[in-house]
Amino acid sequence: MAQLSTKIKLYANQEIDFTKDVKLQDDGNGAYIKEWNLAIAEPTDAQLASYETAGNAEEALQVILNTRATAYPTWQEQMDMQYKDLLNDTTTWKDTVAKVKLDNPKG
Repeated sequence: MAQLSTKIKLYANQEIDFTKDVKLQDDGNGAYIKEWNLAIAEPTDAQLASYETAGNAEEALQVILNTRATAYPTWQEQMDMQYKDLLNDTTTWKDTVAKVKLDNPKG
């Protein structure tokens, strides 16, 4: 089940600051909108529910992107790979990046 914050981001189609723009609360019965400070109308429960499938897809994509981010070498290591590839006519950097992407497909 997609998180309420994800559905709100999709509904608003913009970055949300959940300390100012929209404040959520959970009193033990599930999260709900406590405060809405955006210039667009606060969504109804039905509107938010309509983002369930898209929200699940977005959250799954974020898991993959986070996994990729930790699997990639640091940018300094990647730059070193590229430099050595240029000197040695090799494809170490390209192969490394391709493997991370292959091991963690977007779907």
